[in-house]
Amino acid sequence: MKDAIHPAFYPNAQVACACGNKFTTGSTQKELHTEICSACHPYYTGKQKLIDTAGSIDKFKKRAAQAATIKAAAKPKKERKPRAKK
Repeated sequence: MKDAIHPAFYPNAQVACACGNKFTTGSTQKELHTEICSACHPYYTGKQKLIDTAGSIDKFKKRAAQAATIKAAAKPKKERKPRAKK
């Protein structure tokens, strides 16, 4: 390896998760902050968290129902006359 081109490696870097879990690992930074880790991730814990932010499912159903009523109330399009060939 070439000298002076690689970042410093910290074998005891502290990792802090938003859930409060802390552990050490090797990294090029002394401290790392994560939002999710193996202690709180649904894949590792087996607990699934469903988060419906601001009722997005309800908003979608409302828009779909509104679109269906507008489409039902719309006038059917007139048939086009075929162009005369030259």
